[in-house]
Amino acid sequence: MEQEKEEANSRKRKEAPNSSASATERDGPPSDVQDREPQAKKARLSTILFTDNCEVTHRQLCELLKYAVLGKSAAPKPSWCQLSHQKQLNNVVVFILKGMSQLHFYRFYLEFRFLRKTFRHKFSLPPPTSSFLFDIIGLQKKKSARSFPRTVEGPLISATVRSSIDLQNDPIIQKYGYKNVGLTRCLLTKEEMKTFHFPLPGSPSYENFILTKYTGFISDSSPLFGLDCEVCLTSMGKELTRISLVTEGGYCLIDELVKPDLKVLDYLTSFTGITKEILNPVTTKLKDVQKLLRELLPPDAVLVGHCLDLDLRVLKMIHPYVIDTSLLYVGKQGRRFKLTFLAKVILGKDIQCPNKLGRDGIEDARTALELVQYFLKYGPKKIAEFNLEALAANQEQGDKEGAAHMSVLKCLESMGQKLLFLTQDIDELSSYRNCQTIKCSSNKKVLEQARVEVPLFPFNIVEFSFQPFPPLFAEKMKNSMKTKWTQMSTVYAGPFSKDCNVGALKKVFSTLGPVQSITLVLETYRRFLVAPWPRTDENKRGRRK
Repeated sequence: MEQEKEEANSRKRKEAPNSSASATERDGPPSDVQDREPQAKKARLSTILFTDNCEVTHRQLCELLKYAVLGKSAAPKPSWCQLSHQKQLNNVVVFILKGMSQLHFYRFYLEFRFLRKTFRHKFSLPPPTSSFLFDIIGLQKKKSARSFPRTVEGPLISATVRSSIDLQNDPIIQKYGYKNVGLTRCLLTKEEMKTFHFPLPGSPSYENFILTKYTGFISDSSPLFGLDCEVCLTSMGKELTRISLVTEGGYCLIDELVKPDLKVLDYLTSFTGITKEILNPVTTKLKDVQKLLRELLPPDAVLVGHCLDLDLRVLKMIHPYVIDTSLLYVGKQGRRFKLTFLAKVILGKDIQCPNKLGRDGIEDARTALELVQYFLKYGPKKIAEFNLEALAANQEQGDKEGAAHMSVLKCLESMGQKLLFLTQDIDELSSYRNCQTIKCSSNKKVLEQARVEVPLFPFNIVEFSFQPFPPLFAEKMKNSMKTKWTQMSTVYAGPFSKDCNVGALKKVFSTLGPVQSITLVLETYRRFLVAPWPRTDENKRGRRK
């Protein structure tokens, strides 16, 4: 008895801390729980738009994959499902089990514990074609042309867009009025330059910046100079790698490559076209460019550019007379349109073409000059009549619709990224330059490579190859599965009394889905009801009739 009491007391002592903890939990969460930051939201696929039979087409699968990889800024949302918190996705992986089908899945369903636990949703796909890989990434579709105004003289604005123009509330009209203005009216004020972080004399942030030889006297006949700079990334941020300066007649005064003072971390080649090999023999430094600009620019020079604050900061120079086309053609709520957009809409020309590597600084500088000259020639009212907001909205919608017809591969290429394809077989997909293909000798090697490579790519296709079942064995298994499916889909209910209302029972069961038939089992001591549900394929055939 004493031994039992000691054991009981020992149990109580052991339970005491737990009881105290429970009381604390009831009174409120501990301080460390209260201080804990909220967990990040996870990407989630919603079933709200799913069809009853959970069958999706290859095109619909392509919609989901494209949106999952690219997000809403570059692809439309899928029409058949909802993907919440897409930005939380690190990457997207498609596993293809070549040679396997739903037959294997249902035959060995109980063996797939990990699949059942990890993947909440299961879909049925049509039989794969020989171009299955192309279908699910949309490679069979062609990119639709963007609808853009053709020329300045052409039909720039549709009747719908024109009717929606509200000149009085247009930000350009509100700032400049309806009548034509002179050059000096287009200059940024000191307050505007301060707001948009232009280098200004007397500011502590720019005390080491070099001043141009400006005099303080500007007129409407002062000369215009177009300026554009290209940059790279170093440990201190952005540094100059190229400068282009043109006169208002389009003549190029400067087009120089510049060697950064610090080690380059990223040449930004996709934007600038500049590589390490191009800069290696360059000897021109930033101080040389600063000296040259001070010599070439007259005292009353007006610098013109697009987002000119960035150019002046990388030049480490101060010049107070500037016209910035991103602020001259300003949109509502201070929206700044891209130079390519303004060039196409206002001037009717294409710049920064996607088939070129990098940008042409001279072309960008000339374009900015031409935009200012157009503004001075035709006036604010003409610009406001373009209805830039509506045209930009149409362009964005067109880009999304164009993305809907673009393959995932093409979209990734436009973003400077690649698709990873792991396989045992060389497919036509492997010939695409934007597809990083790794050929493996076995399924085991495919899996090993996937563990290493998948985290490095935004979109991955991992293909395992299996030998299909022999035809006779497959047919035998199919018949066996039909029998098992029928057994799984049959509901037995009861027992019911002899005087039960069979008609009422049928009505109740018919509300639960497309019941194939309802019968009573009379051979047993008490009555039972048998209600088999049809298989999915039979259900679909019935609806098609």
